[in-house]
Amino acid sequence: MEARINKGVLSLTEGDITKQDTDAIVNAANKSLRGGGGVDGAIHRAGGPKILEECIKAGGCETGEAVITTGGNLKAKYVIHTVGPVYRDGNHNEPALLRNAYRNSLNMASSKGLKSIAFPSISTGAYRYPLDQAADIALNTAISYLNDHSDIELIRFVLFGTEALEVYENTLKRLS
Repeated sequence: MEARINKGVLSLTEGDITKQDTDAIVNAANKSLRGGGGVDGAIHRAGGPKILEECIKAGGCETGEAVITTGGNLKAKYVIHTVGPVYRDGNHNEPALLRNAYRNSLNMASSKGLKSIAFPSISTGAYRYPLDQAADIALNTAISYLNDHSDIELIRFVLFGTEALEVYENTLKRLS
């Protein structure tokens, strides 16, 4: 599913983020940036040791912030590592932190002159953010960014499983 927003495209697909040919892919990282499970582990395995070397040099990343490294062995030239919030109950600044994770990743892409970026659904795996709430924040942030900036031409959400894809599709239909 795709939507045209301003001069850009917002795209939803089910698949493997490590196989995306966008300028950058986003890693749902942990604060240490040393790899882990889920998307984080998959990106580190597929991208090779160069990514980890650069992550170690970066020295970590706070929740809602973003750090960029090369893409190593990936098709994408860059990996933007961001740390989403661990969901507790929605009353501990989680929505703002999740919004910041997306926005700071997009700002990082813009600052590097990148035209395309692929995101996973940040914080909805091990960090237990409710998928419907996370989709709303992710898509609202992406739509707002595309409306306010013309440098990014493609924001793609690469979702794991048909349930996640359906939730994002339904959310995008509601927001469009």
